[in-house]
Amino acid sequence: MTNKSLDKYLFDETRNSMLDWPKRFNIIQGMARGILYLHQDSRLQIIHRDLKAGNILLDGDMNPKISDFGLARKFVGSDTATKTKKVVGTHGYISPEYAIHGQFSIKSDVYSFGVLVLEIVSGRKNREFCHDDRNDNLLGHAWKLYKQGRSIELMSASLQASCVIPEVLRSIHVALLCVQNHAKDRPTMLSVVLMLISESVLPQPKHPAFYSEESSSEPESVSSVDDSMITHVYPR
Repeated sequence: MTNKSLDKYLFDETRNSMLDWPKRFNIIQGMARGILYLHQDSRLQIIHRDLKAGNILLDGDMNPKISDFGLARKFVGSDTATKTKKVVGTHGYISPEYAIHGQFSIKSDVYSFGVLVLEIVSGRKNREFCHDDRNDNLLGHAWKLYKQGRSIELMSASLQASCVIPEVLRSIHVALLCVQNHAKDRPTMLSVVLMLISESVLPQPKHPAFYSEESSSEPESVSSVDDSMITHVYPR
């Protein structure tokens, strides 16, 4: 693709200014529609399993295209969830039920999408995020700001001049709904698309995965999981 992948701009201090808020919001919406197509509108329902900034390609107009289907799984009929002993994917984007129990479904992709949206808004990587003396990851930081009514502070400073505040806040809110700890609480991608384009009141999210409200200790990591629960984790 003309502009290569999203991560080449999003996490690069010299290039991130090329992604103003209208471009980022267009990328968020385009990703949502693309995942919805995979989950619902294609002939075979497809779970990507490795959605991340490096797998979102950008064309000449900065429109997103989902790529790298090497880890994808296809389903026929209504059975769109399964279990595996070999957990594959990228640390920071893997849902908790997949990382810990090897269970994946369309809600696993929803979780990864939520992480991506928070990265797009903040310009920061979830798995490399740190904040002052706290051990929160990006999800935990976004959650704390949301609870304090300060979500706008998550936004990258490079977006100050171009941001549309209601769109930024709605994107963060939708992302937090997508990264909720329990898969059953996360919306479908159809709901995500509708929430992004509407002005309706959004449901309140529950706490995100890998976050403990009782303590500020370091969130769970896939590598700390009991070996008896999964066979291997293969980061990409």
